[in-house]
Amino acid sequence: MLRQAQHERKGENRAVKVGLFLLVWFSCAWFGSWEGNPNNAVRLFAAVSLVEDGDATIDEFAELTIDKARFGEHFYSDKVPGMTLAALPAVALMRVATGERSAGLPKHWGSAELWRFMAARQWLAVAMGPALLTALAAVLLFDLGAGATGSRGAGLMAALAYALGSPIWGWSATLFGHAAVAALFVVVLWAVWRGTARETRPGLAALAGAALGWAVVVEHQAVIAGSAVAVWALVRVWRRPERWRLIGLAVAGGAAAALPFLLYNLVAFGTVFRLGYQGVVGWEGMDQGLFGLTRPSGEVLWEILFGSRRGLLWVAPVLAMGVFGLVELAGRRGARGLAVTAGAVALIVLLVNASYFYWDGGNSTGPRHAMPAAGMLGLGVGALWASLGRAWERGLLLAVLGVSVALNLVIASADVMAPPEFAWPVKEVVWDQRFSQGQLRTFPSEFLGWSVWAGLAVYVAVALLMVGWLVWRVSSSRSP
Repeated sequence: MLRQAQHERKGENRAVKVGLFLLVWFSCAWFGSWEGNPNNAVRLFAAVSLVEDGDATIDEFAELTIDKARFGEHFYSDKVPGMTLAALPAVALMRVATGERSAGLPKHWGSAELWRFMAARQWLAVAMGPALLTALAAVLLFDLGAGATGSRGAGLMAALAYALGSPIWGWSATLFGHAAVAALFVVVLWAVWRGTARETRPGLAALAGAALGWAVVVEHQAVIAGSAVAVWALVRVWRRPERWRLIGLAVAGGAAAALPFLLYNLVAFGTVFRLGYQGVVGWEGMDQGLFGLTRPSGEVLWEILFGSRRGLLWVAPVLAMGVFGLVELAGRRGARGLAVTAGAVALIVLLVNASYFYWDGGNSTGPRHAMPAAGMLGLGVGALWASLGRAWERGLLLAVLGVSVALNLVIASADVMAPPEFAWPVKEVVWDQRFSQGQLRTFPSEFLGWSVWAGLAVYVAVALLMVGWLVWRVSSSRSP
């Protein structure tokens, strides 16, 4: 009977995880972002060049983006190449499926043919990249939250707060690296948590190393916050007889993840010892400190958290509740290391953001450079849910989650890249200029000829059914 009950619980969990994965992937892949944004465009230009010409130069596209690097007579992407490399399968697939090349397309802003070409490839790259990673991370947060608190409801709250209650939703529809790094931090945290439990799991050690290594390939500064998880992993395994094997597997996983980065540098620059940021054009602030990183500013940190222009509180109020949940989780037996590590990652991400010369991120709805902390704070939301015993307390937290999800539905569908000159961009840009005016981007309105409101309505109807099913499955489960 016990074995049968365990089998049934595994089946229940599996169904919830599949449903959660599909909900988050569908949500992220349904909406899109402007392919002409320099951060999107330069990464995709490099991917197109690699697939079509076998080199990483973007000379033919250089006039179309302000984000670029110059070495000698050639222009390149100035970004860390992780998201460009992640886009290669989608660009190659489109090349085979359509036979189209960018070579014959006009290279100017008024070229509708060029931007249709770019939009299709970006949408597929997002669906195969950031959207998948965010969906995976949501599932792992569900598992983390449920395992650490003994409550499936806590796991679901953690996953929804992270994936749909924050701008991670909107950034997962872009080729920016923030959503990918946030997801990879969750993967590392989960792999360490599960892989160093009562019995160590060598495969998860390799996964942790690979996820952290790839996060650094996507955004180099990820090594700073990621180091907190690495230290925790060492603490967890140090007294185990198999520690050197586990450490070796983690290092091997990280080295394997770094290999594409080294190959990119060889193809692009002929040497592994060069970064695109070394040749950045037009951004003098990158010369400050280490590629723009100096020391944390208290004033900037306040703006990141509470400021009207970029404050996290105004775009993801539910994540603010995660701080209290992490404190509560630290008091649970066996979960202190998890809570402290998650809190340390979140704090380091915020301090790194507060140290950056271009801390506000230019065009950004909310503090985009702080987004890698979202999964850690989402875990805290789940822990807070598990600690609340009164119906009105849980009702209040659900209301905050509902407001956050509705807010980020508007942001993801309208504009996750609000210009920097507005005092209240969520209202003045996202709502007043975009959403209320029908300036939305949904897959069927972009590619199937639907109206934007039809695309939004279909999404809302399907998503509500999926969320309702998830809540039913979680609440009807007999035990965690």
